[in-house]
Amino acid sequence: MTLPLMPKATAVWLIEKTALTFTQIADFCGMHPLEVQAIADGEVAQGIVGYDPVANGQVTAQEIARCEADPDARLKLAPSTLPAPKRHKGARYTPVAKRNDRPDAIAFLLRNFPQLSEAQVGKLLGTTKDTIQKVQNRTHWNSANIKPRDPVILGLCSQTDLNAAVAAANERLVRDGRAVPVPPPPEADEAA
Repeated sequence: MTLPLMPKATAVWLIEKTALTFTQIADFCGMHPLEVQAIADGEVAQGIVGYDPVANGQVTAQEIARCEADPDARLKLAPSTLPAPKRHKGARYTPVAKRNDRPDAIAFLLRNFPQLSEAQVGKLLGTTKDTIQKVQNRTHWNSANIKPRDPVILGLCSQTDLNAAVAAANERLVRDGRAVPVPPPPEADEAA
């Protein structure tokens, strides 16, 4: 459920200016009824100035009057005239401490999942095609120290994202009529 802007301040205004029940205010503001009662008693939210949801277009006066007349009715937010914000997935941020692990993860994906395209690897790990090519061609500045390590364990991507990318790559290969490559078995310890 979508909550009003500044829920506590909205609750303060509704307590002071309306005859709504604590339960109605709590449901509208996403709070517990006891918290609303504590606000009314002055134990919580001291000094918070009430935020008028009617003046800000979050609820209509008719809606408040309807709910005041019926204690079982619940307030509903007024539909917004503003368009919903578009959610763009931007470049994946990698913390500075994990940036040196990225070439290791690239090497792991290239070795174990050759069906992944450069674009998929770049999207998964938040890296560039140039870096992927340098790791692949062993021209990366640190190529002597690159050891293939699982990006999920390194915390560079989630297992769900990795599985989805591999499934999409496998579907693309099947659609194109090529066989799906089988990853090599994990290296066994030769301690015996």
